[in-house]
Amino acid sequence: MRVRWSGPLRTYDLGDRQDRLLAYEQVMAEGTEEDVRAFIDVDEVVALWDDLVLPRHVRRAWATWLNRRRGLTLPC
Repeated sequence: MRVRWSGPLRTYDLGDRQDRLLAYEQVMAEGTEEDVRAFIDVDEVVALWDDLVLPRHVRRAWATWLNRRRGLTLPC
């Protein structure tokens, strides 16, 4: 309920790339630190990066984190 607090309940098929994108976008933008640690795989963030639709501040924060932790330079 913390992450998807509006709209009807929804189940995501994480084997489906589009569903995975939606789930990641919601957790990354709306989730708590605990949610992120529980549901987000950093390698998958990198794989999905170009297609993730995130608020600018969230995208910038993740790009900074990935640069510091992984040495990656990703577009914000």
